[in-house]
Amino acid sequence: MDISRSVRALAGAADEPDGVIDWDAVAEAAKGGCEPGDLSMGEAELNGYADDVRAARDGLRSASGVDFDLPDSVEVQSRHHWIDANVETFERVLRPLKSQRSSFLPGVARSVNSGTMAVTLAFLARNVLGQYDPLLLADGADDHGLYFVRPNIRAAAVELGVGYPRFRRWIAFHEVAHAAEFGAAPWLSDYLEARVEEGAEDLANGTLSRASFDDLNTAMTAVEGYAELLMDRAFDEEYADLREKLDEQRGGGDPLTRLIKRLLGLDVKRQQYERGADFFAAVADRTDLATASLVWERPENLPREAELDDPGRWLSRVA
Repeated sequence: MDISRSVRALAGAADEPDGVIDWDAVAEAAKGGCEPGDLSMGEAELNGYADDVRAARDGLRSASGVDFDLPDSVEVQSRHHWIDANVETFERVLRPLKSQRSSFLPGVARSVNSGTMAVTLAFLARNVLGQYDPLLLADGADDHGLYFVRPNIRAAAVELGVGYPRFRRWIAFHEVAHAAEFGAAPWLSDYLEARVEEGAEDLANGTLSRASFDDLNTAMTAVEGYAELLMDRAFDEEYADLREKLDEQRGGGDPLTRLIKRLLGLDVKRQQYERGADFFAAVADRTDLATASLVWERPENLPREAELDDPGRWLSRVA
């Protein structure tokens, strides 16, 4: 960790107030807030990642009945690589804020905004294990990305007391499950993009659209919950201990870590995992996985807020 690197980057963010966030400063400061981690791998480990992704693709295709493609970009990353990829994502999502100006100490506001985003990315970079990136709002891009943050996967395997290759494979199944969802639902990217854009534009205008937020939250609950169900049904090894230990880790940590998770909304993401997983498990147990997969047939099949806690109502409406 190099705090002086972060301070220098954020101090420069106030010099040329162009927009509310200096993204170059964010990337530099975030990297100063976390070590990159070891990315040195032998041929066997590199092949292990490739084998895990292929096994996940084949297993998830078989379990879901969906013929989907893997992303062209499958990367094993350091924490700093992950920051670079996600700075681009955040910049795209918050693009409507670029023209905003603060009338009171604009340079200071720019530094504060940039610092807040840098702290957020540094914290996430130390904790995220893998990521499926649909590259929302990427101009002219129709690809998607799949990232594995090797230093965090290795550290988590040690902390949880599980074997690294087995844990790495389980993470691969979860992230590739998201690729299966977007493959099953060609409309999903446009649906999410529209709600992200609405929310960002509302923020730029000083308002907050509750409807856009609720639609996005419900959709992401379905995305996370279905992926949890699908990976569990498709994983080719015993996973009960992995699920239990990872769930404990998601809700654990020291008081400061729990506070940061709450401030960043990670407790909401955990609720999405749990609520969505319970919903789809109930649907699949009452019927089958093919019926649960009807959620991706069209946008109208997404569960409504009340249906997430009453799967029978969704079954009556959709199936």
